[in-house]
Amino acid sequence: MKWKQQLDGMQAYKPGKPIEEVQREYGLQEVIKLASNENPFGCSPKVTAYLQNQAVNHALYPDGYAQNLRTAVAKHVGVQETQLLFGNGSDDIIAIITRALLYPGVNTVMADPSFSQYWHNAEIEGAEVRKIPCIEGAHDLDAMLVAIDEQTSVVWVCSPNNPTGVVIPDGALRAFLAKVPSDVLVVLDEAYIEYVTHPEHKDTLPLIEEYPNVILLRTFSKAYGLASFRVGYAIAQPEVIAKLDPVRAPFNNTILSQAVAAIALDDQGYIRACREANEKGKKQYVDFCEKHNLTYYPSDTNFIFFDSQADSDVIFQELMKRGFIIRSGNALGLPGFIRVTIGTETQNAALLAHLEEILTAQGVFA
Repeated sequence: MKWKQQLDGMQAYKPGKPIEEVQREYGLQEVIKLASNENPFGCSPKVTAYLQNQAVNHALYPDGYAQNLRTAVAKHVGVQETQLLFGNGSDDIIAIITRALLYPGVNTVMADPSFSQYWHNAEIEGAEVRKIPCIEGAHDLDAMLVAIDEQTSVVWVCSPNNPTGVVIPDGALRAFLAKVPSDVLVVLDEAYIEYVTHPEHKDTLPLIEEYPNVILLRTFSKAYGLASFRVGYAIAQPEVIAKLDPVRAPFNNTILSQAVAAIALDDQGYIRACREANEKGKKQYVDFCEKHNLTYYPSDTNFIFFDSQADSDVIFQELMKRGFIIRSGNALGLPGFIRVTIGTETQNAALLAHLEEILTAQGVFA
């Protein structure tokens, strides 16, 4: 068959092990998944109540324009409805952008490490991928600017960055955007925006007015606790959305996903409570790292990325035997580091107790 050459040797995305598989493999009654940055508190109780009482006609296609959700998001964010694009998760929007703008002969610039789907989709489209190493977990914006040339089509900026958790301060971001050529699309991926508490971070919405080549990506999969419903969205100038929308598959959000996302959006009190709980949980990990002199990156997300000073694959396996699924840095480009989703206070305390035992056995701690 006449496969794309770009697919040679390419691997499918490998998510963390499912809970059921780990339970079977190790004979465990309970497994806590802290690998994919889901909200450990789940979704808004209002969503749960809706799902328990709402009957849906499953024979009908959903609204391809997502009108009700579109109106809710436009009102919440404060933009025109024509400035929104909805995807089957923000992964879908990343694929839409790459399909629309990347092809052989152009290049795309991104930080490394950062979200793998940027380069994965770019390679499928045959574009040149330019990865710029992070500095202490942060985007090297100056080096990224140097990498941009006349053939650059898309620049990916992940803030806060996945997997390091580091957010880009407003001043640095604006200085960067002011120097990016106006014909280069800058994708500002803000999957974790609801968790940001950094004092130098400011509302990014005005950026799309000042820089029409900027598009913001956001999702309901993280803080809103709706990962299984797969709803992401983009915010940009109407002209940018109008060019991308024909690439979108029809009916790419379900009837249920559109409904529950609108309900979750309306419960901002729940989001604030989750953010506050996340800050307390984050402190548990920071205290652990500082107690044991482990290097960690300052996180503005619901996960933390730190150096275990051991083989992170071994740490991953040992924690899994004890009923905890995390992410090894070997899979993310930084061996020795581990990425842990911040769970509930009880989950965090239990994981850290096991981790202390494991690192002691590995000779990291005396």
